[in-house]
Amino acid sequence: MATSWDPALYLDFDDHRSRPFADLLARVGATAPRHVVDAGCGPGHLTQVLAARWPDARVTAFDSSPAMVAAARERGVDAMQQDVSDWRPEGDVVVCNAVLQWVPGHRALLRRWLEALPDAGWLAVQVPGNFAAPSHVLAREVADRFDVDLRDAATVAEPAQYAEDLAGAAALDVWETTYLQRLTGEDPVLHWISGTALRPVRDALSDAAYRDYVELLAPRLREAYPANADGSTWFPFRRIFLVARR
Repeated sequence: MATSWDPALYLDFDDHRSRPFADLLARVGATAPRHVVDAGCGPGHLTQVLAARWPDARVTAFDSSPAMVAAARERGVDAMQQDVSDWRPEGDVVVCNAVLQWVPGHRALLRRWLEALPDAGWLAVQVPGNFAAPSHVLAREVADRFDVDLRDAATVAEPAQYAEDLAGAAALDVWETTYLQRLTGEDPVLHWISGTALRPVRDALSDAAYRDYVELLAPRLREAYPANADGSTWFPFRRIFLVARR
């Protein structure tokens, strides 16, 4: 079953979610690409950043979620519905931000994408690397009680594994960053993961069962991520980046 998405909920943390995209894009050295592709564009707010970076390029985008594609089109983005697993690579710059953690076997997919790029083409990818963090471990533990499987630490590779996979690239930059996000509001970590990691749980459970799930998970997250004296909560979020030039 495909995961459903809520563009508005996803954008509740737009600033936090956009920063890794900016850090990723800063390492892409393309100067005058003809065609830039946003693979897994979400609501399209970051596709517009690509258009601003390369105003003379054709910028296209796609996402597997009909809701996300609709939201992107409302922003004027040339978006289509397409699954990254079935996509035939095109363009001389391909950007894939916070998508491939949803795709089993994506390491082989990355190799195919790089091989399909034209000479001097660029591939830029970012995935979350926090599947062993308390937020995700606790979410999995509670999901097990409801017979719902969530992705584990093997969902993404370590940076060195990605570097080895793409070692034949003409230029390769692989790194990781842990952002210390300052979250506010009631149960902010729960709210954060509700827009992404918990979407499969929401899809699998009835409204009543999901409420029961949240009631069990929320206090565990509050204990793992206690609020500061000012009411805010620090949330470490690890991200893995790779930029390769064919």
